[in-house]
Amino acid sequence: MITRYPSLTSLRAFEAVSRHLSFTRAALELNITQTAVSHQIKGLEDLLGTKLFVRKRNSIELTEVAAEYYGPIRSALMEVSIATERAMRSDRENNLTIASPQTFAIKVLFPRLEEFRSLHPNISLNIKAVLSFENLARYDHDVAIRYGPLSNLPGQHVERLTSEESFPVCSPRLLEKHPLDSPDDLAFHTAIRNSSPALADDWPVWLRLAGVPNLRFKDEIVCDLLFPAIEAAIDGLGVVMGRRGLVDRELASGALIEPFAIRHASSAGYFLLCTPERIKLPKVQTFRNWLVNCCRSIQQSGGVAADGASAVPPPSHGRSAAVHQAASVGGHAAQGTRDPIG
Repeated sequence: MITRYPSLTSLRAFEAVSRHLSFTRAALELNITQTAVSHQIKGLEDLLGTKLFVRKRNSIELTEVAAEYYGPIRSALMEVSIATERAMRSDRENNLTIASPQTFAIKVLFPRLEEFRSLHPNISLNIKAVLSFENLARYDHDVAIRYGPLSNLPGQHVERLTSEESFPVCSPRLLEKHPLDSPDDLAFHTAIRNSSPALADDWPVWLRLAGVPNLRFKDEIVCDLLFPAIEAAIDGLGVVMGRRGLVDRELASGALIEPFAIRHASSAGYFLLCTPERIKLPKVQTFRNWLVNCCRSIQQSGGVAADGASAVPPPSHGRSAAVHQAASVGGHAAQGTRDPIG
């Protein structure tokens, strides 16, 4: 068990030197002398029992230990800074912190937050991109947005925001290379796949649903996060599995098209989470009401029938009648039910 901890001063010095790869620039940033920076680094190296930097003639490099140490230390210092700033604010009751998957924040929250800020200018927003919900407690937050088949979590208020459908989308430029008249035509295109450990790859279940379970793509591009996968499709690199709510704006603008009217539906979706105590806070109630209404509007504009079934309009660019159908498959609910970080 650790009985001695490094000082905050030494950790700040280490973070600054590692980021700048310079003792001089770190000293300028911290407003101390270069000798003082070197003293702090030496003390930290003595505590850890290892060298952190390799000094060369005109530069320095991080050792392997330092490279591994840097990321967690930088994140911890940022958390300390944000928490301290929040504690010092006199209007803490109006400062709302939201923990959200990156893709949901970028594709759903950010384009609509100006409306919220206009309606509630007294509420200050702090949005944190969550990389793993396994350690959600370490994020200082009032409310969290999470993906999954969540029906109940002990000690949490859980409320569904969206239902889930996944379906192929691509840039309209892709059709200039080869049409997508039927799912078989995907064999002439590149699939953009997601390798995130937090999100299942929906291509296999969708291909089974479309009647081409053994189809082989011309090529594949693998992205470790959902957001860059969608951006790659917008740039015309291939066909990606889109998710309702995350690609609606791109579909409406024409940046992406949905070549087939076949959608995979599951019990998963996005949920709002917070503690029973925080759901009673006025700022949380205000955000909750606004977000629920936003997500309801997204679902309705995305072609959701009143009974929750898919209501996907027939494609308008020459696909065969065989694929002019919407699909809801409860038996595949196990697919795509982890948090889509990205």
